Amino acid sequence: MKADIDLINRFEEQLNPTKLENSTIPTKVLGYGEISSIFQVGTDEKVVYKRLPYFPTKASAEAHLKLYYEYSDLLKKIGINLPPDDAVIVTIPGRPVVLYLLQERMPEDAFCHRLINQLDQDEIVMMLTSILAMMQKIWDYNRENHPGIETAIDAQLSNWVWFNENGSRKLCLVDTSTPFLRINGEEQLDVDLLLEAVPWFIRWAIKRLNLDDVVSRYYDKRKVLIDLIGNLFKEQRSDLIPLFLEVTNSKITDGIELLKKEEVDSYYKEDKMIWTLFLALRRADRFITTKILRKRYEFILPGHVKR
Repeated sequence: MKADIDLINRFEEQLNPTKLENSTIPTKVLGYGEISSIFQVGTDEKVVYKRLPYFPTKASAEAHLKLYYEYSDLLKKIGINLPPDDAVIVTIPGRPVVLYLLQERMPEDAFCHRLINQLDQDEIVMMLTSILAMMQKIWDYNRENHPGIETAIDAQLSNWVWFNENGSRKLCLVDTSTPFLRINGEEQLDVDLLLEAVPWFIRWAIKRLNLDDVVSRYYDKRKVLIDLIGNLFKEQRSDLIPLFLEVTNSKITDGIELLKKEEVDSYYKEDKMIWTLFLALRRADRFITTKILRKRYEFILPGHVKR
């Protein structure tokens, strides 16, 4: 895959993140991460663009991109399938540096959070078993290479695509924009960059927290599995939680106690509260920045999110 650098630069130069409809280049929003946005730019339907909108310097964006490639290469070495990709750093005078990550567009109806509404129970079990097998590859690698090198992923259903290829199913991970990588126990991700997405009026409070602990949950096998299963609440398929628990408890037997529905319920209740509050604060931040301070707001926020 080769990025159209001129198109990306022209798109970012005229982009108003709070008024995407004013873009002179056709734009279609395909989804949102917690701090990023994913969309189609122009008329090419074969490529998706993920915009990571805030780096203080070009050097910090380059460092993140270098880590992103190292992380992606390691995942592929472990045996995790990733789409073809490319990246472009955009620097416009007077604005923060922006990093665009490009990927080959995957079939929308093959994303796992959509497949749970299309497949029968046996097929859902096959899909989940494939996801757990991929996750187990990472945990096996970490166990064999600890503490020299460890890695992790965000394993929620919307980050996996289970599609047909040459008559059989293939599982692909599509979200690698946050490169989780530890070397000799030290996190390589600059977690302070995550603060740029936090409303300025609560950053002082967030800084009092240990952001390394927030990132560390992705290396915790039990928490990752609970997050995967708890994600069914957000996808409006909580009825599948007993099935997911049964399959997960039967497949993942090394090193963790059996997962229980009560802890999944509790985890997601807390997670929902945190992210609902976070989005509300970001909207308040956007209002203050654009309406009161009359400044440019760099993030593209979703509308109502059903959780």
